[in-house]
Amino acid sequence: MAQQPDARPGSRTNLALDGHGLLVEDVVRVAMRQDVSEGPGVGLDGAAATRMVQSRELKRELLATGQPIYGVTTGFGAGADRQISVDKTAELQRNMLRFLRNGTGPLAPPEVCRAALLIRANCLARGNSGVRPLIVERLLDLLRHDALPVIPERGSVGASGDLVPLGYLAAPLIGEGEVRYRGAVRSAAEVLDELGLEPVELEAKDGLALVNGTSFSAAFAALAVAQAAELAELAEAGTALACEALAGNRGHFVAFLQESKPHPGQVTSARRIAELLAGSHLALDHGQVLGLSDPLGGRGFQRLSRSVQDRYSVRCAPHVIGVLRDTVDWVRRWVETEINSSNDNPLFDTATGAVHSGGNFYGGHLALAMDALKVAVANVADLLDRQLALLVDDKFSNGLTPGLVAPAGEDDWAAGLHHGYKGMQLACSAVTAEALKTAAPAGVFSRSTGAHNQDKVSMSPIAARDACSVLDLTREVAAIHLLAACQAVELRGAGQLGPRTRRVHQLVRTLAPFNAADRPMDGDIRAVLGAMRDGSLLRAGSSEDGSSVAGSSVEGAPASVEGAGVRPVTAR
Repeated sequence: MAQQPDARPGSRTNLALDGHGLLVEDVVRVAMRQDVSEGPGVGLDGAAATRMVQSRELKRELLATGQPIYGVTTGFGAGADRQISVDKTAELQRNMLRFLRNGTGPLAPPEVCRAALLIRANCLARGNSGVRPLIVERLLDLLRHDALPVIPERGSVGASGDLVPLGYLAAPLIGEGEVRYRGAVRSAAEVLDELGLEPVELEAKDGLALVNGTSFSAAFAALAVAQAAELAELAEAGTALACEALAGNRGHFVAFLQESKPHPGQVTSARRIAELLAGSHLALDHGQVLGLSDPLGGRGFQRLSRSVQDRYSVRCAPHVIGVLRDTVDWVRRWVETEINSSNDNPLFDTATGAVHSGGNFYGGHLALAMDALKVAVANVADLLDRQLALLVDDKFSNGLTPGLVAPAGEDDWAAGLHHGYKGMQLACSAVTAEALKTAAPAGVFSRSTGAHNQDKVSMSPIAARDACSVLDLTREVAAIHLLAACQAVELRGAGQLGPRTRRVHQLVRTLAPFNAADRPMDGDIRAVLGAMRDGSLLRAGSSEDGSSVAGSSVEGAPASVEGAGVRPVTAR
């Protein structure tokens, strides 16, 4: 994923986990194996290891007193009133990792498994959970060797943490369950033996500390934050091209308007669209738009050559994309608080020598953050879909052909045979509808579980998984929209594009040709999605050096639209 242009530090090549300083960018780097040649350079901070040792010693001291400690010398959940002897505590922890492995649904993708391993290790490294440094080291061993626990996505309600999926994450530590290793799903015990790693003999609290937290939800959430930040930039590039294709008014994005309502995301979004449109001869300044029409003079009425303002989906784009930018900003802070927290129960306070039972496993902040993020993302999908509807409809496109078909004279055989982007708009509408439907909040669907011990739960994993689904759908919308916008600007006259939108257009044309005649375009969509994933589209839109993209000739595009039913637009 491309790094976002903000004031935050970039991800670090080497991480020393201490439960305090993990960034979303760090999670993305490790999850996406961006240092794949050497494996992630992640270790346990020395001071954190000391805190963990002290916390474990406190746990052992309290065990020696014979007092009941939840989940250590008592049962779990509603079993908190059933105390067991100290000699049973290790078996209780092993049993926990077994009875929780009943997940369903698709398997979590590798990047989510890596992120969950990293985040769980970091949370335990904070040093309040009463577990040994060995537990963190073994999680990091799996991460270094890319031996990833096989984790079904479904089965967690987000309190007490992500019990079921984290049960799968923890099982390989004791030589149980399965891992995905070197392209194959294998027995965890077999892979540990091959790697020369001994299964961990669990102590009191170890199993509970591993599963009783929000790290599975947070893995999806951290990746969603990074993807949403990228989506905002992609939507701005697409909007700029759509504005040019529609012969729009770039005066809508002037700084004065945004500073008059200074939401930071709106200001940033408008500035970036304005920068993308700088130098365009298709999207004109407001004064240039006014100059296209004759003075009214003494007449009582005239029809202007071009409207003095564009429709909402173009004019208000910064107010939609800006909401996403501002949502990403606060969601990132919440997610980073979560991935640097002790979110299991109970916790051991070495300063006072006390153990405390609480509810830090509750994923409420993640649930609300992800519910808000997916609404903001889905609104961007709807924005782009509305822009696409204008582009393909000759009643609203300011002179483009119906469906963006290649121009053909009435006597040409091709006249009336082709429908261009009609099918693409239909598909885009369906994908947008699915994104909007999936944006419904998950956090309000609490279900009482665990004999009504867990009688109010967060639903954070469902909210976070849904956020990732909405992002996937919205990228598909953005890909279709971008292909249509590139088709449209060629009909309008690609030579009149601004320098930065020209680079985006040129890159798209290395991936997908101009649509001169009806053909399947699913491959075009996949190619553009690939350029979104590898960051090349973002780089094309943000490049400042004026360089062009190799191979930018437009095969099959009309050499001129003049006289072909499309009005080329020139500035006066």
